[in-house]
Amino acid sequence: MPVDEERTVIPDVPRGPLCDYRSKAQFNWKDFRLVLEDKELVKIKYDIWRRLEREPLFAPVTSTLSVDQQKERAARQVNRIADLELAPPEIYSKPYKYRVRYLMSINEALHAVCPSLSVKIALGVGLFTNSLLAMGTDRHQEIYNQAWNREIITCLAITEVSHGSNTKRCRTTATYDPATQEFIIHTPDFEAAKCWVGNLGKTASMALLFAILYTADGENHGLQGFLVPIRDPKTLLPYPGVTVGDIGEKIGLNGIDNGFVMFNHYRIPRENLLNRTGDVTPEGVYESTFSEPGKILGAVLESFSAGRLGIMQESSNTLSHAAVIAVRYAALRKQFGTDRNGPEQSIIEYQLHQWRIFPYLAAACVLKVSVFAMTEIYLETVQKSQAESNGFELLTQIVSEIHALVSSSKPLVTWTARDAIQESREACGGHGYLRAANLGELRNNHDPSCTYEGDNNVLGQQASNWLIRQWKNAKVESPVGTASFITRRDAILSGDYDALLRTGVPLESTEFVSQCYEWLMCWLLKQSVAQMEEASKAGVDTFTARNNCQVYRARDLSRAYAEYYALESFRSRCARGDVSADLKPVLFRVYLIYGMWCLDRHMTTFYAGSFAKGSAFADAVRGTLLRMCGELKDSAVAIADALAPPDWVLNSVIAKSDGRLYENIQSVFMTNPGALERASWWKDVIPSKLKAKL
Repeated sequence: MPVDEERTVIPDVPRGPLCDYRSKAQFNWKDFRLVLEDKELVKIKYDIWRRLEREPLFAPVTSTLSVDQQKERAARQVNRIADLELAPPEIYSKPYKYRVRYLMSINEALHAVCPSLSVKIALGVGLFTNSLLAMGTDRHQEIYNQAWNREIITCLAITEVSHGSNTKRCRTTATYDPATQEFIIHTPDFEAAKCWVGNLGKTASMALLFAILYTADGENHGLQGFLVPIRDPKTLLPYPGVTVGDIGEKIGLNGIDNGFVMFNHYRIPRENLLNRTGDVTPEGVYESTFSEPGKILGAVLESFSAGRLGIMQESSNTLSHAAVIAVRYAALRKQFGTDRNGPEQSIIEYQLHQWRIFPYLAAACVLKVSVFAMTEIYLETVQKSQAESNGFELLTQIVSEIHALVSSSKPLVTWTARDAIQESREACGGHGYLRAANLGELRNNHDPSCTYEGDNNVLGQQASNWLIRQWKNAKVESPVGTASFITRRDAILSGDYDALLRTGVPLESTEFVSQCYEWLMCWLLKQSVAQMEEASKAGVDTFTARNNCQVYRARDLSRAYAEYYALESFRSRCARGDVSADLKPVLFRVYLIYGMWCLDRHMTTFYAGSFAKGSAFADAVRGTLLRMCGELKDSAVAIADALAPPDWVLNSVIAKSDGRLYENIQSVFMTNPGALERASWWKDVIPSKLKAKL
C-alpha cells in the first residue's frame, strides 16, 4: 500500500463541487492511480508537465490556428524540447528497458499536451533510430547520432500512394550501379510516390526509405532500407532529382507536416544501404544472412512493434481523458428529478448514463494496465536478446506471439478510445461540442491511430492467423502464455453456461469471465478452421478461404484475444501484494464492468455456438453489468481523478478539477475574442430591404 510519501508524487485536487462525489469513495484515489501506473513513471510525467507549464510555447491555444501556423508551432516545440533536455544525460547509460521506459513516459506526457509534437518526435527520433538500430550497422552510426541529438530532422518513408498495408508490393526501386558504387533511387510513376510521410512535408532532411533492391543483373532482392538525403539540412531546399512536398490539410494532427516524395534516378552511396540483414559488395553481389526473402522483411519490419506500443500508450491516455471529461461533467450536470418541482439530480445518477460512460471509464483502467504489461514483455524480450550472443535469434523465437498480441491489441485500444470520445461528446450534450471542451480535438487527433502503423482490420488478421496456426499445430508455441488455453480446447468446448454454473464458479468472478472467453476463442478458432478447410476442399485457394472467414469469425477472434489478454493482465495486477484491501472492491467492480461489457458484445456468438440457451446467460451478463455500474457510481469521480492529468493538460472547460462548471463556461463565453464586439462586417449583412429604408 502506498505511503504518504509516495502519494505526494501526485498533486492534490482543489476543493469544489466535485467533492460531493469524491467524499463517497471508500478509497484513496492516489492509491488507485499507483495501481494503474508505476510510481516512477507517474513522477516523470508530472515533472514534465510542471516544466512545460512554465513554457509559453506549450500554453493551450484558444482558437484554431491555420495549418501552416500549426506546423510551425509543432516544429518550434520540437526544437524547444531538445533545448530543455527533459531526459537527464545519465538515462542513456541505463539498461535498455529502463531507458526506453523512461523515454516512453516522456512521450506520453508530451502527447497529452500536444499530439502533433509527440508524433513528430516519435517518428523523427524514436521510430527512425529504432529502425536504424534494427536494420543498420556501425557504418550508419553517424546518422544515428545526428538523429538522436536532433541535429538533423528525419523521417521514415514506407507507404506509397497505391500501397500501404501490402508493403511487399511497394514499387520505389533502388538499382545498384557497380561502376560508381551507388544505388539509383527511382519512382516509376506517381502511384509509387512515397506519401503520408511524417516530417517530410516541410522539414525532414534525411529519410529512412524502403525500396525494392535490384542488382545490376536485374535480380529483385526484395524490400530493403536505405538512408536517403532529401534536403540540404542547412537550407531545407531539396536536392536535385528529388521532388518533395506537403500533402495538405488533414482532419487533425496538422502540426505534423506529412509529405510526399518522388525520385528521378537519384543516386546515393552504396554504404547508405542498411545492411544488417543483407548487403551488396562493391562489385554488385548481394549477400544475405537469411536464405528466405520473407525472413528479411520480417526482420526489417519487427522494429515497428515499438511504434505500435507507443500508439497504444497514447491511445489509452486519450481514452482516459475522454472518460474523465464525461464522468466529471455527469457529476456536475443536473437535469430532472423524482419530484417535478423539486431539486434536480446529477445525470450520473441515471442508469442509462452510467451504462453509456462507465464501461469506458473501466476500459481506461483495464487497458492502461494491459498496455503497460504488454510493453514490459516487449522490452524485457529485447533487453534479453541484446544480452545474449545469439540475441537476434532469441528475439525471433517469441516475436510471433508478441506480434500477434500487439496486432490484436492495437485495434482494441485505438477503437475503444475512438468510441469513448464519441460517446463522451454525446454524453456531454451541447457543451461537449464546444471546442473548449476538447473532445473535438481529442477525436480529430486520435482518429489516424486507427489506420497508421498498421490498419486495424489488417493487423487483426495477422493476429488471428497466428492463433489459427497454434490451433492447427501439433504443439502450441506460446512462450508468453497468451494462447496456452488452446491445449485444453477439448475440455473447454465440452462445457457451456449451465455446466459452468454447476462447477460452482460464481457469476461475479474473474474465473467466470475468463472461462467464458476461453470457450469463445476456442469456438471461433474451431469454426474458422472448419470454414477454411471446407473452402479448401471445394477448391478455393488459401488466400480467398482465409479472407472469407473474417466476418463473424477471425475478426471477432482477434478482438476477443486482445480483450482476454487485457482482462488477465488487469486481474494479475490487482492480485499483487501492493494492492491494499480497501482498493480491491472497486478494482473488482472495474474488472467486472469491462468484462461483462465485452462479453455482451459477443452475445450472439455465445448463442450461435450453443454455449447458452434461453435468456439466462444474457440476463446474467447484462444484469451484472448494470448492477456493477450502479455500485461504481460513488467511486466514479475518484477514479476519474486517478486517470486525469493536470487541468491545463486535460484542457477541458467542462471537466476542470475544481468542479466550477458554469463559472468556467461563463469565462470561456465572455473572454472569447470578439464575443461582445460588433462584427467588423456588420454593414455587409444588414438585410437589403432594411438598408433601403435607412
